[in-house]
Amino acid sequence: MKYSRVFINSLAYELAPEVVSSAELESRLAPLYQKFRIPMGQLAALTGIQERRWWPKGHRLSDGALVAARKSIAETGIDVSDLGAVVYTGVCRDQHEPATACRIAAELGVSKDTAIYDISNACLGVLSGILDIANRIELGQIKAGLVVSCESARHIVDITIDNMLAEPTMQNYAQSLATLTGGSGAVAVLITDGSLNLKGGREHQLLGASHLSAPEHHNLCQWGLQEAGTQLYREFMRTDGVALLKEGVELARHTWAHFLAQRNWLVEQVDKVICHQVGASNRKQVLSALNIPEEKEFPSYQLLGNMGTVSLPVTAALAHDQGFLCKGDQVSFLGIGSGLNCMMLGLKW
Repeated sequence: MKYSRVFINSLAYELAPEVVSSAELESRLAPLYQKFRIPMGQLAALTGIQERRWWPKGHRLSDGALVAARKSIAETGIDVSDLGAVVYTGVCRDQHEPATACRIAAELGVSKDTAIYDISNACLGVLSGILDIANRIELGQIKAGLVVSCESARHIVDITIDNMLAEPTMQNYAQSLATLTGGSGAVAVLITDGSLNLKGGREHQLLGASHLSAPEHHNLCQWGLQEAGTQLYREFMRTDGVALLKEGVELARHTWAHFLAQRNWLVEQVDKVICHQVGASNRKQVLSALNIPEEKEFPSYQLLGNMGTVSLPVTAALAHDQGFLCKGDQVSFLGIGSGLNCMMLGLKW
């Protein structure tokens, strides 16, 4: 995939207000830790995540996405009538149907000819949405589109902790550990063809993207519903962390080679990278496999955890605001999601 007239003009975000430490989560698991003599502090030691943020109980996902969307509109001054598409891309949604994007579009007051829909692709949802809008722009169908997402980890983490205490086995502990890294936040990404007179001064050009998949590993990380009795279903999440990391790194290695060849870049020509934020071990192994020095990557997982689809774009926004991403940098977004899917974007910052 190559693009000639696609720009990211805004990466607006909203962080959930409640800070939840790893120590706080472990205190709730005290009986399990005592049974298996697991030392307190193991969660932070294994993942590098000290804390994450959660929305208040009862928080509506579209509300978080709307806050980020309104920030994006305010900072760019775009007229909502210029939005040719509004796409919601979170793993978490308000309901099965209609699309969560519908309420967001209604509250924003978009025009009647705006395309409104949801996209689901695990942690790659926002990147998938960006490319979907980019394709529409490149084809001349629209001038601008807004990708929004909001993720919430509170509910699934609470359920997982209850399940870990009800079924206190080492296997259950290992399969549940990744869920405890979950954080919450919202993001809005404005993509345009560069022809609109916007304020804010951000115009990061999307140059191209590569996407490879390994769907034979679809069962390594699952989040959904399972039967819990007659006409009852219970939400669950389980992850084979060791296999997921191994296969994910392998897929990333192949995708990186494809990406560099397509862009005609050497690895040394990539100035900065922004990865999907999973944890310390994932960061180390992915960067090592791709021969990328750690100083070229901006981490946020230590204080934000894994916010799913929101993690990568929020991290890019933080990296920009803190001066890590500089004008003229050749930047790559590196996304790996359950499925397995891997997506890498190249941008001129």
